[in-house]
Amino acid sequence: MDLQFDQLRALNAAVTEGTFEAAARSLRVTPSAVSQRIKALEDAAGRILLQRTKPVRATESGLAVLRLARQIDLLTGDTARELGDADHPVDRPIRLPIAVNADSLETWVMPALRDAPPGVCFEIHREDEEHTTALLRDGTVMAAITATAKPVQGCKVDKLGAMRYRPMASPEFARTWFADGPTAKAYGAAPVVLFDRKDDLQDRHLRRRTRQPIDPPRHYVPSSTAFGTAVRLGLGWGMLPDLQTADDPPTSLVPIDGDSFIDVPLYWQQWKLHSPALSAIAGAIAEAAAAALR
Repeated sequence: MDLQFDQLRALNAAVTEGTFEAAARSLRVTPSAVSQRIKALEDAAGRILLQRTKPVRATESGLAVLRLARQIDLLTGDTARELGDADHPVDRPIRLPIAVNADSLETWVMPALRDAPPGVCFEIHREDEEHTTALLRDGTVMAAITATAKPVQGCKVDKLGAMRYRPMASPEFARTWFADGPTAKAYGAAPVVLFDRKDDLQDRHLRRRTRQPIDPPRHYVPSSTAFGTAVRLGLGWGMLPDLQTADDPPTSLVPIDGDSFIDVPLYWQQWKLHSPALSAIAGAIAEAAAAALR
């Protein structure tokens, strides 16, 4: 199979940008050139690699070729910087797509990314830590913070630590709904705040504490900052990480279930590549995690 570099770049650009026209602008060629390169790549692979939708999407076969395209793109960028001045990149910026869960993104991850090497640009995909491996598997990202210790095929894994979550509420909410303590009846009636429908953390706490099926009223607040605000304002109770509540006075937040907590383990998974840029980010993430996580 003869896969040409310019064809792989066209595939990568089309999926990343969403249309042939946007891909052409990023590559500084015509949309017709992008279409011709992708058609030649499909001919070489002997199968359809892209669904011509808006946005365009990679087929199952296309995902395998897309992973290769993005690996080559990263390694090419690394090599360009090794051959040139690291402070004045001679080629396009290195693009590093990374999947990060919302709570890590809001607390300890951004300071680590601040120390990225010159010429590195991030594309951060916010996703629940239980689901970030899917983005690694389909080639959307090159690295991810995940709750899964089992490596995705072609990836390596390093444990970062754990984020500790506690069931918290505003004092007024706790007095109203948990006057008799954290009973199963109270948990069944008290509104709860969830990030989205993938967020299982509150239900994990309910199953652990009540050992019976409970379906309380639910608010869905898909923002880590707004999630904490909703709990502080008394819309419901929610599992909040210690990293976000350490400075809250008891007039703002109180635990509703004694010293109950859930530790969510976090891992760094990345493609197995000899990439100085990716290695530098992995080192910065590990250092920040060591300082912030349990």
